[in-house]
Amino acid sequence: MINDEQRRQDLADFLRTRRMRLTPEQVGLIGGGRRRTPGLRREEVAQLTNVGVSWYTLLEQGRAIHPSSDVLHSIADGLQLTPDERQHLFLLADQQHPVDTYVSHEQVSPTLRRVLDTLDPFPALVIGRRWDYLAWNTMGEQLFLLMEPVPPYEYNAVWRLFTDPRSRQIHNPSWEQVAQRVLAEFRADSVRYADEEWFKRLITDLQRVSPEFRDWWPRHDVRGRTDARKDIQHPLVGLLMFEHTTLQVPPTPELKVMIYTPLPETDTLTKLQHLMAMKVPATPVG
Repeated sequence: MINDEQRRQDLADFLRTRRMRLTPEQVGLIGGGRRRTPGLRREEVAQLTNVGVSWYTLLEQGRAIHPSSDVLHSIADGLQLTPDERQHLFLLADQQHPVDTYVSHEQVSPTLRRVLDTLDPFPALVIGRRWDYLAWNTMGEQLFLLMEPVPPYEYNAVWRLFTDPRSRQIHNPSWEQVAQRVLAEFRADSVRYADEEWFKRLITDLQRVSPEFRDWWPRHDVRGRTDARKDIQHPLVGLLMFEHTTLQVPPTPELKVMIYTPLPETDTLTKLQHLMAMKVPATPVG
């Protein structure tokens, strides 16, 4: 691993190179004539980021100072860093880069949608940071009965699990175990956005309509996502047995790709192929 001295020097070099690529005009400052070196001056960066010139100079010199998360965000904004550069800045400053929890619209790229389609008849879905199903392939729709929304949180996985009677049916006889596990994973994720209004509304509504959610939520059970076996009682073909895994999408790590692989030495794959022959491809939302 990189030592602290090298990390501070890399941070200093990174800040200097990002500063030198900008012109005063790009950041809304008056140019002030010819400059001996390209880019912004340190005092201009300090002005843009509301920090002291001496303090910022020490940072660019690789001194042992520890900027706060708020200061790093301010520097990233002032230097007009890209999302990748912003994350790199936080790593060099030895801080965890918080996921932006204020993104209101999550998008699934055309490339990822094609990947989902290619996986048929293996069920595959994309879930967002709010636990909304954002996209799925034909068999993902069939597996989780996503043909119709469930208002008012139409494609929210937690809402559907606790309020849609069909979700109880496909997870019988182990619905309680599945629901408690999903709730613990959702609780672990929720620490990043618990102050957001949509989250508060969802929790309030779930407590109002679901006795189980109302009883279990105060327990504060948490767990991470792990590969596991998942059984589904499909209304048309009966028991389906899967190995379930969740993958992250590097460009948008808040998105999760959920893939269900038929369990070997079962008739699950044959049943999936039968379902594929019965249904036309689904049109995903999002």
